[in-house]
Amino acid sequence: MPNDVVASQPSCDDDYDSDSLTCDQAVARILGAVSSVSETETLPVREALDRVLAKPVISKIDVPSHTNSAMDGYAMRAEDLPGDGTKRLQVIGTAFAGKPYRGTVGPDQAIRIMTGAVVPPETGVVIMQEDTELEDEQIVIDNRHKPGQNVRAAGEDIAAGSTVLRPGHLIGPADLGLIASLGIGEVEVGRRPRVAFLSTGDELRGVGETLEVGEIYDSNRYTLHGMLKRLGTDIVDLGVVEDEREAVRAALFEAAEVADVVITSGGVSVGEADYIKEILTEIGEVRFWKVAMKPGRPLAFGTIEGSIFFGLPGNPVSVMVTFYQFVQPALLKLMGAEPRPQLLVKAKAANTLKKRPGRLEYQRGYLKRDENGELTVSTDADQGSGILSSMSSANCFVVLPMDGGRVEPGAAVDVQPFYGMM
Repeated sequence: MPNDVVASQPSCDDDYDSDSLTCDQAVARILGAVSSVSETETLPVREALDRVLAKPVISKIDVPSHTNSAMDGYAMRAEDLPGDGTKRLQVIGTAFAGKPYRGTVGPDQAIRIMTGAVVPPETGVVIMQEDTELEDEQIVIDNRHKPGQNVRAAGEDIAAGSTVLRPGHLIGPADLGLIASLGIGEVEVGRRPRVAFLSTGDELRGVGETLEVGEIYDSNRYTLHGMLKRLGTDIVDLGVVEDEREAVRAALFEAAEVADVVITSGGVSVGEADYIKEILTEIGEVRFWKVAMKPGRPLAFGTIEGSIFFGLPGNPVSVMVTFYQFVQPALLKLMGAEPRPQLLVKAKAANTLKKRPGRLEYQRGYLKRDENGELTVSTDADQGSGILSSMSSANCFVVLPMDGGRVEPGAAVDVQPFYGMM
């Protein structure tokens, strides 16, 4: 034989492939191709949780609406504060929250005041009840206090006419209360993106079906449904499509007709029945299809009939990793949300992390504090991309740099917590 070496093409087992984009390059290309939806809708405040503001929230009132007390105590004139020693003031009334004192506070006088109650305009200081002595309708105060103490000015939190929340803000529970505190009952938000997704593979069966030899249950559509639902998208599940060219083509056209984003899982590698990339080249545009990462190198990105397309790998862990690193940022931009960089923290490796240089690697890990209060992260020995249980038991990704190699216990590593991401 003239040559005893079989020629091979780059594969997912290789550590380096010059045709692969880096993760940063891939994210930049994706975000550069995505524009925010232009349609909006007006919702009652309670229904706006996890939606993205399309118009600013502007306050028509001061918050607080009146100068009020920050403490339970006694309100008095600032000029009555003693320069040294102590002083007695006559208590002439009481102010409650919602029931202000209607009289005038004169020299050497004070009123009992509760937290949130209106501070009479002639008074300029509130002294905590714990810092006074009460004797026969009089209080005794000393010289430790200053003008303006424990007094919250009208508009101190929010001034009338100010912009409270800007377009692009993802509305959280605190925002609902904030908007309600302004007396605003409705907000304008961006339309939910519509996302259609499907799985390819003749080996896939639905939950409840009987498995034959070589068949597996389709888990990817369940994880995709969960991730998309948590993001607040409108979901179109097109099910499992058989590994037949025309069936795949028809499914992609159907998805592009109804959705802003089309997601497939499986069918983007180099197998004989993997048609996604080939069909996408015919009916749409391929922007890239390989990323220098593990797991998840075979990742197709492009467009079909004006819809954004993501062809995710078929392995369950690869689906979740690529979704969080690439699809989720794109969907947030499509929703009109402000950029939200992934949180990275430093932690000490609790065990040896096996890695070879050549690809950015996302290993599933468990982040915790040790007995000294330091953050540590441990990983399972088996980091296979088909082991979905490793995602269920993990609470973070350990992000190992492209050029890095094996990591020894005690070394500092970057960790991406699932909290706030999922």
